[in-house]
Amino acid sequence: MLKRIGNRCVRLAQRFGWGRMFGIALLIALVALRVWDPAALQLLRLKTFDIYQIAKPRIPSGKPVVIVDIDEASLNTLGQWPWPRTIIAKLIEKIAGGGAAAIGMDIVFAEPDRTTPGIIADTLPGLSDAARAELRAAPDHDKVLADIVRRTRTVLGQSAFNPRPGDTRKTLAPKASFATLGGDPDPYLIKYPGLLSNIPLLEEAANGRGMFTVLPDPDGLVRRIPIVMMAGGTRIPSLNADMLRVATGQTTYVIKTGDAGIQSVVLAGIEIPTDANAQLWIYFSPHDPKRFVSAADVVSGKVPPETFAGKLVLVGTSATGLFDVKATPVEPVMPGVELHAQALENILSRTSLKRPGYAIGAELSLAFLVGLIFIVLAPILGALLVAALGLAIAALVSGLSWYLFTQSNILLDIAYPLTGGFAVFVTMVFVNYFREEAQRREIRSAFSQYISPDLVAQLAKEPDRLVLGGETRELSILFSDVRGFTSISESYKDNPQELTALLNRLLTPLSHAVLEHGGTIDKYMGDAIMAFWNAPLDNASHASGSCGAALQMMESLERVNAEREEEAGEAGAPYVPLRIGIGINTGECVVGNMGSDMRFDYSVLGDSVNLASRLEGQSETFGVPIILGSRTAGLVKDKFAVLELDALRVKGKREPEVVYALLGGRELLDEALFRTLERRMAALLAAYRAQKWPAAARAVTALRKSDLSAFGADLTGLLDLYQGRIRAFRKNPPPKNWDGVFTLQTK
Repeated sequence: MLKRIGNRCVRLAQRFGWGRMFGIALLIALVALRVWDPAALQLLRLKTFDIYQIAKPRIPSGKPVVIVDIDEASLNTLGQWPWPRTIIAKLIEKIAGGGAAAIGMDIVFAEPDRTTPGIIADTLPGLSDAARAELRAAPDHDKVLADIVRRTRTVLGQSAFNPRPGDTRKTLAPKASFATLGGDPDPYLIKYPGLLSNIPLLEEAANGRGMFTVLPDPDGLVRRIPIVMMAGGTRIPSLNADMLRVATGQTTYVIKTGDAGIQSVVLAGIEIPTDANAQLWIYFSPHDPKRFVSAADVVSGKVPPETFAGKLVLVGTSATGLFDVKATPVEPVMPGVELHAQALENILSRTSLKRPGYAIGAELSLAFLVGLIFIVLAPILGALLVAALGLAIAALVSGLSWYLFTQSNILLDIAYPLTGGFAVFVTMVFVNYFREEAQRREIRSAFSQYISPDLVAQLAKEPDRLVLGGETRELSILFSDVRGFTSISESYKDNPQELTALLNRLLTPLSHAVLEHGGTIDKYMGDAIMAFWNAPLDNASHASGSCGAALQMMESLERVNAEREEEAGEAGAPYVPLRIGIGINTGECVVGNMGSDMRFDYSVLGDSVNLASRLEGQSETFGVPIILGSRTAGLVKDKFAVLELDALRVKGKREPEVVYALLGGRELLDEALFRTLERRMAALLAAYRAQKWPAAARAVTALRKSDLSAFGADLTGLLDLYQGRIRAFRKNPPPKNWDGVFTLQTK
């Protein structure tokens, strides 16, 4: 089973490429990472949302919430904290008298007031009995506060608490009930082991009770506030939510739960969108001092009563010494009570941020799509184009996320899709880099022995220009062979090592000539070389390159022979010069990897190749070292000195081929002597093909009188050949319809 799976994976990798398969594996791992959602990924997502709020913070519309601030000025005026409950009662009475819709206490009165006269009478030593009796008769501060709380729409604050062993505090049921739609919300609610509540006298008197505990994210910033929590196994609403309930006279919360967790909390006809844990995403506005009034000013009556008319009023503190400050995305320091004020503003104006249940699926799909684009296109387009495409995708995704935030307050994470896409992009770039490097090494290894280093480097840089499967293109093919090599070999039969050294000594400069002129060495066949031009890279001047290489090969041969002659003279040994014949032809060929599945070579096939080999063999017949086919001659006649020799019909072919001798380069082409030779040779061929034998014989004689030494080739053999043919045709004339083509009887 595992073997079949492995084989299938290998087949897929071979079909789609190992780079793409590696990219897909990475993409799957990134999807698994998002499902796992580690803390680092969460923090990256949250920081992205912070950037949005910093770039476009909420602009409050109206001021539905007022904060009565126990600030530094209040502590200086009314004394250190905690204040007597009578001051708190007076504060609430002033606020309620102004027509507040509800009052929320961001404070816990967990213990009886130590300034109550009865408590002082029982704890202060040295008092007279009369003084103690008078103190005990005075009003209880906690009862005074309880009476005010009972008569006003006041919501007392509660806090999360870790009870100690033996703690007997009981969590009272909230003033409101909870209804549920969908599944059970309790598994998703944030849970605390216990609840720090007010003294029972105040708890029972209050119209509402709610928790003001806020749980910051791992980086210490507060971004969400729970609307409903669990403490001591009991559902408890938040302070701000219960203020809204009391203000609207509601008695029930409705919690909507889906498969992924809690979706929203409904209160007073307002559906409050939450995350899966019933937390409200706050869309923050910057800290606004206009939300605040000083508690001391309220107590002293300096604040006009209408300030509180119809408002939700929070009583809290910004005093440094009371340590109720939080960090938010838009403010490094914000009074904790202001978080609840901003939460209420979000709820009432319906401007809270939303993280819908489909967000995770959308982000996963987006990340998968972006990664898939890189996986598909990176091997095709290359790093720069894919990087440009990646920037365009990033701009598009970022624009979509920003649009959803600004238009609908929806939070769509772009950090994960873009980070995942970037990881896939970088991986594909590196995979492609290593793949291309391996391809370059393979190309260098395959071709460094056959083509010039410059062409190898070019192939390594542009491997796409190499077609290894076989293609048809016009090539120039060169064959060279050593004349009389069999007899030379016999002279070395007692010392084959010297024969090998001689062959290497000759083939090395001949090979360099091919490579230096941009050719590709196809193979060595004993003493012969086969080379071609215009593959594997395009070479528009392939015919000229082959002719230039041939002339350089002849020059190299002269140097080798001169060295050998000098060495033979010094050693007193016989000297036999080396001679080579070269045939060059240009035409359509098939070029590519050829051979079997066990071994193959980069080579060429075609009729043009066969003709080049035949021309090399005819160089000895015509007595010239280099013979060109008609196509080659036609391409180089303006750059090289080429001389028409004959029209041949090669054995096995019906169509004749006009062949030429390559005598030299441009410097010879421009000489008057060559022009004279060219005219006289044309006259010979014209008379010969017209069967005007006397005129042809005179043309041969005229050519013999020419100075042929300047051409670097002995044309005596060519003239002897024609003189012999003319003599033979005089005795046995060809048919009257003879086309002037000489048919070869052997290959």
